[in-house]
Formats: sequence, C-alpha cells, structure tokens
Amino acid sequence: MSAPAPEVEQSALPVSDSQTYRRAFKDLREGLSQRELWLSLGWQDIKQRYRRSVLGPFWITIATGIQASAIGLLYSVLLDQPLREQLPHVTVGLIVWGLIQASIIEGSEVFIANEGLIKQLPSALSVHVYRLVWRQILFFAHNLLIYVIVFFAFSIWRDVHWTIIFAIPAFVLLVLNAMWVSIVFGIFATRYRDIAPILNSMTLMLFVLTPVMWSTKALENQGGQVADRARIVEIVPTFHFLEIVRAPLLGEDQHAYHWYIVGAFTVVGWIVAIFALKKYRARVPYWV
Repeated sequence: MSAPAPEVEQSALPVSDSQTYRRAFKDLREGLSQRELWLSLGWQDIKQRYRRSVLGPFWITIATGIQASAIGLLYSVLLDQPLREQLPHVTVGLIVWGLIQASIIEGSEVFIANEGLIKQLPSALSVHVYRLVWRQILFFAHNLLIYVIVFFAFSIWRDVHWTIIFAIPAFVLLVLNAMWVSIVFGIFATRYRDIAPILNSMTLMLFVLTPVMWSTKALENQGGQVADRARIVEIVPTFHFLEIVRAPLLGEDQHAYHWYIVGAFTVVGWIVAIFALKKYRARVPYWV
C-alpha cells in the first residue's frame, strides 16, 4: 500500500503581491528611480508640440501673456479695479490655473494617452504620471517669465516681503496634488471612459467659480450682501490651491486656513491614490 502524499505547506505556495500596498509603494519608487526616462519623455513632449516653430515653447508664454493682458484689462474696467492690481492678480491666477487644469484634464487621460508604452515598455505605471507632472512643471516655468515681467513693470516688488518664500512650499503642494489627481483620475478614467468628458465639464465650471479672473477683494470692498456672497467661493476647493501660491507672489495677506485645507486634500488624496494603485494598478494594462 503506497504512503499518502505529503501535504504541501501553505507557506510554500506562491503568493501574488500585485494587489498589496507593498507593490503600490514599489511602483512609485521604481517610477521615481527611472527619472532619466520620464525627464527625457516630458521634454520631448514639449519639443514635439512646437516642432518647426521659431519660438518653440515660448509660444506658451506669449499665449498666456496675451490672455492675461486682455482679461486683466477687461475685468479692471468691469470691476472698477486699478489695472496695477487687477493685471498681476489675473496673470498669477492664469499661471497657477494652468497647472491645476492640466492635472485634472490631462491626468484623466495619462494612461490612455500612453497605451503603446504601457503595453510594450516594461516600466512602472507611475512613470507616466511623473512624465505628465514634469511636463506641466516645464510649462509652469515658462509662464513664470510673465510674472517676472509684471513683477517689475507694475512695481510688485514694493509690496512683496520675505513671505514670498511661502510660494515654494505652496508649489510643492500643487505638484504633490497633481500627482495623486493624475493617479486617481487616470486609473478610473481608463476603466470608465465617461469620466474624462465629465472632468472636462467640471474643470470649466471650476474655472468660472474660482477667482482666477475676478477678485474676492473687489467684491468685499462693495460691502453689504455682495461682500457676504463673496464668501461662497470658500466652498470651491481650487480657490484654496490658487490662494496659497498667488498671495505670497503678490505680497498679499496669507491665511492659515487655506494651508490647512490644501494639506487635508493632499493627505486624503494620497491615501486614495495609494489604495487605487494597490487595487487596480495591475489591471490598467488590460483596460487601456
């Protein structure tokens, strides 16, 4: 009579880590270590967009500068605000909004747009997120040239003090939020293709509600019910992200609660992003 076959120990069975937090963090680390790849790809994206153009990426700066000048002049007249205050307000608002908008719209398509690379290139999924954010940082840097011109043309340097350094951690927070937004929206928009057009419409609505072109200060100066209604903008999340960058760059008073709200969004957003990477990272190549 043959002896019974030995039982296979449970610990000897292979265990997949494709849906573990360890694998999610590993993906982020591996993507960061492949910085030569996404730094190069991000720069190539800009060069490809402005191929055969004489001014190249500086068309970004020119287009933003013209838009800021036109909107600043118009709203200066409509709101009866000094051009010296309104134009810098609009300029910095458009520069920062460009990064916020790209994080939402392009972030929702980050994996769909890189379908070929995801299926053929053995790299971390986060590489495509880093590439997108790096590209937007380059756009932001080009547009900062407009701020420098406005800074001296309208003598903003007289109002700015040492608190301008808070614009640096504020920008870091914007980048961190751009990353988790791209991860979360990118994953779910890849699975559900209706999310991308919904986000496009939502971003347009947020642009109207966020004081990019107009100023809450102008409404508050009118007093009465108009001043009270201006506080409604506090419920718009993008207002707080915009304010932590714009206030120090223009030498305006800063309020701590803007930082608290942005900090809370950053923490909660990254928790959701890590969970999304843990749960759905391995499925993205099949969804694209």
